[in-house]
Amino acid sequence: MLYTFGIYFALFMIYAVAGWMMEVTLFLCQDKKFINRGFLIGPYCPIYGVCCLLMIATFQQYSHSPLTLFVMAALLCTVVEYLTSVVMEKLFDTRWWDYSQVPFNINGRVCLHNSVIFGVLGFILVYSVNPILEQSLRSIPSDILLGFSLASFVLFLADNITSFNLMARMKWTAHSIVNKESAEEITDKVREFLRNKSIFTRRLLYAFPDFRSLIKEKIKIRKF
Repeated sequence: MLYTFGIYFALFMIYAVAGWMMEVTLFLCQDKKFINRGFLIGPYCPIYGVCCLLMIATFQQYSHSPLTLFVMAALLCTVVEYLTSVVMEKLFDTRWWDYSQVPFNINGRVCLHNSVIFGVLGFILVYSVNPILEQSLRSIPSDILLGFSLASFVLFLADNITSFNLMARMKWTAHSIVNKESAEEITDKVREFLRNKSIFTRRLLYAFPDFRSLIKEKIKIRKF
């Protein structure tokens, strides 16, 4: 049981780091500067780890059918991205990314362009990458593998606690001025809050340049 946890948490971390590296590289090519992407402080994007583990657990039997694997990987990752957007918005009254200006989007949360990329990457993952990687991990002595996984889990948990506490403070800042400012001014105040704090908070300004507070809108809906 513990060994199985070690294998799959190691896979989760490897794919989360790989996803972070992919996003950092993309923005480096686009904007010519390094941006620490993702909600968390560390160099990983958990959504990639989650999607990869779900595909590994669910789609192994479709590895013989490239088209089926592509479509199912695209659908699964799109659903996970959509749900992540909804949950994070509900938790912190903030829209973190918005694809409204991108063709073939759904409520600005997901778009066809990303879905196609997810499908291609999912096919490559299940068909070729994961079998090799998982076999390599199983060749590592169990003590070393478990030590790595447990240490990574502790650091990952601490990062989540720290990062979610930061975003809760962002939400509190927005709520404290909600009756005095417009929606745009609230977003600007939250940006100012982030800008005046530590390097760990300022990074969110660059990681999610299009974020905006939705507190004003949500209050209007509740009153209505």
